[in-house]
Amino acid sequence: MNPGFSFTLAATDGESRAGTLGTPHGSVPTPLFMPVATAATVKGVDIGRVRETDAGMLLGNAYHLHLRPGEEIVEQGGGLARFMGWDGPTLTDSGGFQVFSLAKQVKVSEAGAFFRSHIDGRPVEFTPENSMRIQERIGADVAMQLDHVVALPNDRGVVADAMRRSLRWAARCREAHTRPDQALFGIVQGGLEPDLRAESAAGLRALDFPGYAVGGLSVGEGPEAMDAALRATVPHLPADRPRYLMGVGQPRDIIEAVAAGIDMFDCVLPTRCGRNSLVYTFAGQVRLRNACHLRDERPLEEGCPCPACRHGRSYLHHLFRADEMLGPVLASIHNLTFYQRLVARLRAAIVTGRFAETRRDLLATLGASPENEPAAGPPTP
Repeated sequence: MNPGFSFTLAATDGESRAGTLGTPHGSVPTPLFMPVATAATVKGVDIGRVRETDAGMLLGNAYHLHLRPGEEIVEQGGGLARFMGWDGPTLTDSGGFQVFSLAKQVKVSEAGAFFRSHIDGRPVEFTPENSMRIQERIGADVAMQLDHVVALPNDRGVVADAMRRSLRWAARCREAHTRPDQALFGIVQGGLEPDLRAESAAGLRALDFPGYAVGGLSVGEGPEAMDAALRATVPHLPADRPRYLMGVGQPRDIIEAVAAGIDMFDCVLPTRCGRNSLVYTFAGQVRLRNACHLRDERPLEEGCPCPACRHGRSYLHHLFRADEMLGPVLASIHNLTFYQRLVARLRAAIVTGRFAETRRDLLATLGASPENEPAAGPPTP
């Protein structure tokens, strides 16, 4: 581990793990969910409200921060956390996901990934070496290697080529990374092929990273295929290092990944869904624009401490139908709170040896349809 970094396990239950990730900006209990602050902001939610959701660590994106405002501005502002007013740990993605998400604007060679900016079309170069330079200047506690992400399912030859290129890039990132107060994680690739995942994990372990991510999933393969890929990958990762599943955030997927031994998650779903009136509860999803909420005075979720749950569904429904910006803000805060409550419940279940029971109960109730329950008060006309 780098100076200032640590990872300790407090309990295991089957393959699931509860522990603590220590960083120079504080310690975070695991399993943990990182809200996504792509451009140094969790979209639509001020940093004080993010803190109130019990989030412990935030994720920024090196590609987007490089374009705007530029890593030199973030560095001048004291690094990513201080720049956005956050007082906890942070992590930056390397730009590797944009190789997939902006595929029509990217050319990949052994040297690196070469983009046309999605903002103004100017050329943007991400090599392992300058990805490290950019992330070091941004100053997050954890940086990610540059990797080559491809869509799934895909031809085995394409997947193998991208995986082996990612391994070569990992070695270059390890060589180029010099900041001692920043941990660099390697990223396992290999698509849905168990032997390629094993090969990738073995190559990364030889480089002795302080943490390991599972990348290249949630890119079109479906939940069952994702589960199989995780079961094929996690046994090849060292037990004494944190394991991070990148970009995966459906509640069902988080639960199953924790069951497989994953410790860290991030996803844009809490705020993206919140902006579009979809909220998560432990009884299932609720779509606040639906007319069934017009006269429903129930909170979104009993026992939830978030500000959205101080209001009835009727009021939240009104905000969305009236196109008031407060609606998406409150829904986003509720979803961020829900995700922290979910991982806290999973941690508690692991520590008390009740993970299997909790997993079963959560998967059953999260698939329910609470909107079909009778609303309080008169029926909707």
